Amino acid sequence: MPSLLQSWSSVVLGINLAAASVIPRNVTTNAPTVALKNGSYYGVYSSQYDQDYFLGMRFAQAPVGDLRLRQPQSLNNTWAGLQNATTYQPECIGYGSDQWVLGNYISEDCLSVNVVRPAGVDTTAKLPVAVFFNPGGYYEGGNSDPRYNMSFIVQQSMEMGTPFIAVSPNYRLSLYGFMYSQEVVDAGVTNLGMLDQRLALHWIQENIEAFGGDTTKVTIWGESAGAGSVGAQLVAYGGRDDKLFRGAISESGFPSGLSSYPTVAEWQPIYNYIVESTNCTAAADTLACLRTVSSDALSTVFNSTFNGSIIGSASNFSPQIDGDMFVAAGSEQLKNGQFVKVPYLMGTNFDEGASFATEGINTTAEFVGDILSANPSMDNATVDTILALYPDIPEIGIPATLHGRPSPESGYGAQWKRVAAYTGDRKMHAGRRLASQSWASNNVTAYAYHFNVLVNGATAEMGAGHFREVAFVFDDTTGLGYNNSVSVDPYAGEPETFDQLAEMMSRMWVSFIVNQDPNEAQVSNVTWPRYTLDNPQNLVFDVNVTDLAYAEPDTYRAEGINYIIDNMWSVFRQ
Repeated sequence: MPSLLQSWSSVVLGINLAAASVIPRNVTTNAPTVALKNGSYYGVYSSQYDQDYFLGMRFAQAPVGDLRLRQPQSLNNTWAGLQNATTYQPECIGYGSDQWVLGNYISEDCLSVNVVRPAGVDTTAKLPVAVFFNPGGYYEGGNSDPRYNMSFIVQQSMEMGTPFIAVSPNYRLSLYGFMYSQEVVDAGVTNLGMLDQRLALHWIQENIEAFGGDTTKVTIWGESAGAGSVGAQLVAYGGRDDKLFRGAISESGFPSGLSSYPTVAEWQPIYNYIVESTNCTAAADTLACLRTVSSDALSTVFNSTFNGSIIGSASNFSPQIDGDMFVAAGSEQLKNGQFVKVPYLMGTNFDEGASFATEGINTTAEFVGDILSANPSMDNATVDTILALYPDIPEIGIPATLHGRPSPESGYGAQWKRVAAYTGDRKMHAGRRLASQSWASNNVTAYAYHFNVLVNGATAEMGAGHFREVAFVFDDTTGLGYNNSVSVDPYAGEPETFDQLAEMMSRMWVSFIVNQDPNEAQVSNVTWPRYTLDNPQNLVFDVNVTDLAYAEPDTYRAEGINYIIDNMWSVFRQ
């Protein structure tokens, strides 16, 4: 049987699920099987981890042809016998390094889901379920990426005696999932990537019991755009609770941090460019015309658009306020208590801003230009306030791993620590603090963390930046998926404390998934405080302290972050 490395690191071509209706000859007697609403599957048994993998199962009809740029449609077919669920389906078409550089197989036909469970679980087990939405800025990524494989953390749950089932769905990316224009609004086909996730959650409610899961114990979980996706589902439909999940985990992405919400007027030239580039201008229904364009031709147009010809920034791919799935800005819904009231584990890394800040800023005038580039309509008084709240004092900027200013030859710019502090607070830290405060003010359980580890491959100028916690949470101490042209093994050459922290963090995540409380993780004497308004605290993960973690007051850069929170929608458009 395939090892974990073989199963998760190989990139596999998708199969036609309408094919074989009987067990193929290569199915071994110990292959796990499952009977779902539409039909049955056989998967892969891993003897190395004593787990069952069911890979590449469709949760929706293929969004191709006339279903392109439409809301996802539930499966409408059934089959007899066993279908193959031993290989990945393609990731959704995206335009970043995760797809093009790593060479992951991609297709429009991508709406599939993977399930990993302890081996031999039957339908009476009623195990908790974790659903992981992949990161990638809404323009890249997918559920076949080995960095997001679930076997390590599921193994951790088994060793703890508190097993759970892990699920990872794909969702449409880039312009396939987040097209916006007046035509898109009028047709009711906004936020398709978010609707894909929503349909996957419904598929889980209909089918997870067959895998041994409990429909009442689902936790949604994600990092970066995946964490923003979790935030989006928390505020979807005005915060309506459809009982699709009972808990949520967000790593570096929140309900108010879905990036800016471009207006229809701002998006219209992008849509017009796409229509013109595909010779659909004269069509009575331009969306219908786009559905007839070949996949390769449309992808070429989308790619040129993404690469800066029109859009200029990946941050424009995000959920939009459409008056349906999203009725208001995420920040406004949080302040009004319009979110699903479930326990929430959330956090940021110390130096998020170093991953997003503009390099090469040496003067205050250049910093002002950078501020206005993200918020062109900002008035002078607001700019002056930001300058005062984020002064050019390296000692109070980030990352703390960089002492003083960067060297002139580094290219980061003399005001790097100032720019990084502001950018990180605007993009990440303010959203996390607002969410924590909103949960606490509504008396809903919340746990907040702050990750502070300089991993292998990270320079002092980058510090504990974005994405750095992922390998620890997944307990991926082997570095599986990291030794490539996109990323490096975060553990290589580092001390044993790195492995110990991975065990601590992964066990706390398991404990939250299983118990909705990270404090039953069977780790050290560390207690993760519940977030409250009268004593707001984060748990800091740090390999340089005795117990690898400690509680801190959630007061860092308070004045600046509070200002961003107070003006999150009116000024910062989040």
